[in-house]
Amino acid sequence: MTAIRTLLEDEDVRSISRRYFISNGFDGTLTAIGVVVGAYLSGIDDGLTVVTIGLGAAVGLGTSGVWSVWEIERAEKQAELLRIEQAMLTDLADTELQQRRAGARKVNAIASGIGPLIGSILPLLPFLAHNVFFSLLEATLVSVGIGVTVLFTFGAYLGSISKQNWIVAGVRMGLAGIVVAFLNLFLPG
Repeated sequence: MTAIRTLLEDEDVRSISRRYFISNGFDGTLTAIGVVVGAYLSGIDDGLTVVTIGLGAAVGLGTSGVWSVWEIERAEKQAELLRIEQAMLTDLADTELQQRRAGARKVNAIASGIGPLIGSILPLLPFLAHNVFFSLLEATLVSVGIGVTVLFTFGAYLGSISKQNWIVAGVRMGLAGIVVAFLNLFLPG
């Protein structure tokens, strides 16, 4: 636990993890919006079916996030280590530096996988209440609203850490969800 805390104190690790989390969370949220609107427009008449389809997409995106970042960061961290070794004219295998880079890779990969899971699952929640609180149309509209809110939150957070207007940054990100929902209206089916 102390090793993870130490890694999270490193601004480079936090920055890279934040990028992967938000980028993949953005993808997961837009995918979920596409799935729920597409499911509604395709005539799927059961909320649990929509959730099942959405969870399949979430698993795929989460796995992609972890796996791709694991491989990307392994290559990048190894290349950095090799450059340092060449500059220092020494082997750095099994050193604290090498271990920190491996730990950073794990943190980055986990953040990358969690982002799309959160981004995908939150918009699916209204479909669990289909036939209890919501019709399919209502669940779809609430789902799009949740997705847009998640996107807005990502944007507002990015705006706040970059000292931009967080509302404008949030609206820019949230708009992507509305665009995806709108574009789905023109798909055949």
